[in-house]
Amino acid sequence: ARTVMTYAAKKCGICFQPPSIILIYKEDNKDKTRQRIMPVRNFSKFSDCSMAAEQLKNNPRHKAYLEGVSLHQLKKLYSLLKGHLGGESLAQSLEKFQQEETIDPEEDMNKLDDKELAKRKSIMDELFEKNRKKKDDPDFVYDIEVEFPQDEQLESCGWDVESGEEI
Repeated sequence: ARTVMTYAAKKCGICFQPPSIILIYKEDNKDKTRQRIMPVRNFSKFSDCSMAAEQLKNNPRHKAYLEGVSLHQLKKLYSLLKGHLGGESLAQSLEKFQQEETIDPEEDMNKLDDKELAKRKSIMDELFEKNRKKKDDPDFVYDIEVEFPQDEQLESCGWDVESGEEI
C-alpha cells in the first residue's frame, strides 16, 4: 500500500525562458520548501489559455501538486506567456488580462456571441461567489432591514394608480 502525499502550494509563477510554470510547495508534514518546474510545451501565441490550463491541472504527473492552485491562476499565467510570445511587455499582458476578466457595466451583452456571453457569465458567477455571505461567515446577518432615505416626493406612475381612477 502506497501512501498518498499531499502538497501545499505556496507560490505559483511563470518563467518565460524556457517557457515553464514554477510551483513552490511544501510536502505533507515536512518543513522543507520545494520547487517544481513544469515545462510548457506545444504552446504558442495562438493557443487557448483555458484549455492549456485545464490540461496542465489534469495532467497525471502534476495533478497532486496543482491541487491548491486555482484554474483561474493557471489561466492567468498562460495568458502572460501568450502575451510574451506575442511580443507584449509584462505590464501590457497584465493589463490585457485584467480587462478580459472584468465586466463593463455599460456593455450591451445582447450583442455578444454565445462564447463571449458564457465567459462574462462565468466571471459574474465567480464574483458573486466571492462576495456572497454564507451562513457560517462571521459577519453574516440573517434578516437585514434597510430604510432608504426619502429626499424628494415620489413621482406617481401610471401603473400604481387605482384601477377605478382616471389618469
